[in-house]
Amino acid sequence: MLDTDLAELYAVAVKQIKRQVRRNKDRFPTDFMFELSKEEYDALRRQFGTLKRGEHSKYLPYAFTEHGVAMLSSVLKSKRAVQVNIEIVRAFVRLREILATHKDLARKLEALEKKYDAQFKVVFDAIRQLMKPPEPNKRKIGFLVKERAARYGRA
Repeated sequence: MLDTDLAELYAVAVKQIKRQVRRNKDRFPTDFMFELSKEEYDALRRQFGTLKRGEHSKYLPYAFTEHGVAMLSSVLKSKRAVQVNIEIVRAFVRLREILATHKDLARKLEALEKKYDAQFKVVFDAIRQLMKPPEPNKRKIGFLVKERAARYGRA
């Protein structure tokens, strides 16, 4: 996500985000956040069509990965940023609970399978197929640090 979008999400000014990133550089390694190059920014601006005066910064924007967004919410001091940080932590806790439940279900299924004979094998195989997560078939949208580095010869 770009700094302008995050500023809107966190209800702060873009310059406040840039200031906090500069003050906390050690919290933002290149896999959390990077500054767009002039070429990347120009390509991005062309996608939005005609530019209106005063809408675009003269400084190159920062792009944040999902980890950078989480870190940013921990360094910003707005009430909204604190709430976003709390929700991120809660989401991770819920995800761990779901994963633990899934593992518990798999263990119970194995115990049942051992208990009953081979005539239920088809049923157990079908249940296992349903428990498998769907395979991702799309590439993630957004900036990927490895692709960007390779494209600009920085690998």
